[in-house]
Amino acid sequence: MTAALPAKAPLVKPALRPTSPHFSSGPCNKHPGWSLTNLKDAVLGRSHRGKLGKDRLKRAIDETRALLELPDDYLIGIMAGSDTGAVEAALWSLLGARPVDVFAWESFGKDWVTDCVKQLKPLETRSFVAEFGTLPDLSQADFSHDVVFTWNGTTSGVIVPNGGWIADNREGLTICDATSSALAVPMPWHKLDVITYSWQKVLGGEAQHGILILSPRAVARLESHKPTWPVPKIFRMTKDGKVNKGIFEGETINTPSMLCVEDALSAMAWARGIGGAKGLAARTQANYQALSAWVDRTDWITYLCEDISVRSPTSVCLKLANSALDTEGQAAFCKKIAALLEKEGVAFDINSYRDAPPGFRIWCGSTVEATDVAALTLWLDWAYAACQTV
Repeated sequence: MTAALPAKAPLVKPALRPTSPHFSSGPCNKHPGWSLTNLKDAVLGRSHRGKLGKDRLKRAIDETRALLELPDDYLIGIMAGSDTGAVEAALWSLLGARPVDVFAWESFGKDWVTDCVKQLKPLETRSFVAEFGTLPDLSQADFSHDVVFTWNGTTSGVIVPNGGWIADNREGLTICDATSSALAVPMPWHKLDVITYSWQKVLGGEAQHGILILSPRAVARLESHKPTWPVPKIFRMTKDGKVNKGIFEGETINTPSMLCVEDALSAMAWARGIGGAKGLAARTQANYQALSAWVDRTDWITYLCEDISVRSPTSVCLKLANSALDTEGQAAFCKKIAALLEKEGVAFDINSYRDAPPGFRIWCGSTVEATDVAALTLWLDWAYAACQTV
C-alpha cells in the first residue's frame, strides 16, 4: 500500500500590509496627509480669467519656480493635455528652424519620434531608438541640431544619468520630456531649453495639465521662427510675433480645472514641508533602495534595465529572472500576480506598460512611503509562490 504524500502547508499571507496600495506610475499616489479637505479653497464656479482664478494660477507658477529652483529668466506655463500636451506644444511651435535629433528608449519617446518623422514635415530628422531597458548612445547627438529626448523613460525604467553629454555651447535647443524625473532627481536646468512634466507624476497631482518651461533661448526661437506647418490654437505661444507672456503669468490658453490647480498647490505645500526638491529626491531614493534590497536578494525577479548607472529610481521596471516561459507565458504569469495583489488590496496597477516587455512597473516616487515598498515586496514573494502552485 502506497503511503499518502503529506499535504502541502497553505501559504501564509504576510502580516504586514502597505498602508497605501497605490504604486501606479501615473497617476501616482497622493502625497502623505492628502484629503479632499485640502481642496476646500479651490476657486470653483468662477472664471479662471477673473482675479481669483488668475491669482491662483500665478501662485501655482510661482511656487513651481521656487520648488524646482529654476533660473529667474525661465518662463513657466500651464498647458492642456498633461505632459503630452506640453511636449506637443513645444515640438509644433519650436521645431523646423534646424535639423532635429530625437532619442527614444520607451513608449512616449517613440511618440516624439513619430511626430518628428511622420507629422512635422518637412523636418530633417535623425532618430536614435533603443530597446526597452537600454539607453541609446547619447554621444551621437549633434548640438548644431535641436535635440529631443525624455530624461526618464517611465515605461522602460531607464534614465539619463546626468547632463554631461549636453554641450554648453550648443546652437540648437534641447527639448526634454521630464515627466517622471522633474522633482524626483536633480536636473541641470542650464543644460535644458525646454522642460515638460505633469502634476500627476512626482507630485501625485491630478491629470490633464502639463507644465511647460522655456529658457531664454527657447523664447528667442519662438520669436524668430515661424513653423511651415499649421499650429493648433492650443499650442500657440506667440502673439504678433512675440511670446504671449500671459500664458506664463496664469492666463492659460484654454480653461483649466481649478480643482486640479488647488490639488497641485496642496502637493507643493507638502513638498516644501519635507525640504523641497532635495526632500523629494531623498524620499525617492529611499523608496528605490527599499525595492532594490529585495530585488538583490530574490532569485525570481530582476531589473528590465540591467545597467545600474542608467536605471530609473522612480518608475522601476522589473522582469522575471531565468524564466522557462515564453513571452506570452511570462505576460500571463505576471498579470496573474498583479491581479492577485490587486484582489488582496495590496498593490494596484503594477503590471508593466502595455508596449513594454512583460513584468512589473513599481512607482517609487516621493509620495510613496519606503515602509510600504518594503511591505509590498513581502506580498510579491507570497503572490509569486501562490501563482506557482496554481
